Amino acid sequence: MLALDSLSKHFGGVRAVDGISLTLKEGEIFGLIGPNGSGKSTTINLITGLYTPTTGTVRLDGRDLTAMAQHERTAMGVARTFQNIRLFGNLTVAENLWVAQNGHEQRRAHFLGRWFRAGGEHSPEIGELLKFSRLHSKRDVQASALSFGEMRRLEMARALASRPRVLLLDEPAAGASREDGQILAERIRETRDRGVTVLLIEHMMELVMGISDRVAVLNFGRKIAEGSPAEVQANADVRAAYLGSKHKDEELIHA
Repeated sequence: MLALDSLSKHFGGVRAVDGISLTLKEGEIFGLIGPNGSGKSTTINLITGLYTPTTGTVRLDGRDLTAMAQHERTAMGVARTFQNIRLFGNLTVAENLWVAQNGHEQRRAHFLGRWFRAGGEHSPEIGELLKFSRLHSKRDVQASALSFGEMRRLEMARALASRPRVLLLDEPAAGASREDGQILAERIRETRDRGVTVLLIEHMMELVMGISDRVAVLNFGRKIAEGSPAEVQANADVRAAYLGSKHKDEELIHA
């Protein structure tokens, strides 16, 4: 479905991503992990068009996205969240979802007309997203007044409002409590069950290993392992990258 072929991004002499090839299958949760600075977020930025690759291609169902602008990739069905939450703090929860649902490039000609017509944020689809994110009781609360975990859930729901085929989650559990992490895991599984392919970047190993169908590991911009969660956890190169060669026998899931 989503294929990265020899994808690289160099910043001067720094090879942030160095020849990565990955293929995500339709309807799977694919974990992408690695130590800080290993190239995970740069990879997402290349997939979504925030960065232009130095070499390599990004394809969705065989169609080359590499030269497409960000909004064109969104229209093709690629959506993402960010490490740093990017909500409209002065809008309500429901209004944030409404903007995401209606702000696509191909709809822009009629966007302002719909914005000034009251009631759009009460559509059944937005109601379903509020229920999905457990934010229905907060629909009229400004996003800036939400708890951190609620903001994370709203950002994920906002990404889903664009009706993506592929959802890229960039450290969605960062700063989350254990309870919020459990809710997030449920939401990710439900997203996959709805037919959306998920690429998950996360440092919470318990979350990644618990819900991913397959996992790839980056280190210094290169892929060093790929396989099932059990295979990756047993890989000596992965243990060395995370824990150091003296600790290869420790449990990676607790890293």
